[in-house]
Amino acid sequence: MHLNFQDERPIFIQLAEQIEDAILSGAFPEETQIPSTTEISVTYKINPATALKGINLLVGNGIVYKKRGVGMFVATGAVNLLLQKRKKEFTEKYVNSLVKEAKRLNLSKEDILSMIERGFENE
Repeated sequence: MHLNFQDERPIFIQLAEQIEDAILSGAFPEETQIPSTTEISVTYKINPATALKGINLLVGNGIVYKKRGVGMFVATGAVNLLLQKRKKEFTEKYVNSLVKEAKRLNLSKEDILSMIERGFENE
């Protein structure tokens, strides 16, 4: 995980996103333990309250849960929840603005699909 202290996004948001990325990549499979807030705060030299705020964001979204006296664990179904969330964010952030701009440029759906296919071929 890497936190960017120059980023305008709050550290707790970055932390939550980094843990989400680790869950999606399989680094933290479902029903496995994630690092404690103390471990996170010591490793990244951040306030423990900031680490807790990031973890609590994940708890509130049903991504992780607390086993009393043991620690925080990735919830069953967390990967599917994250995929749904990220797909929604992708649509809102990229697809909707792409469609608006395409309409301004009088591009057809077929034009856009062709451009996207070329983009995939070039990657």
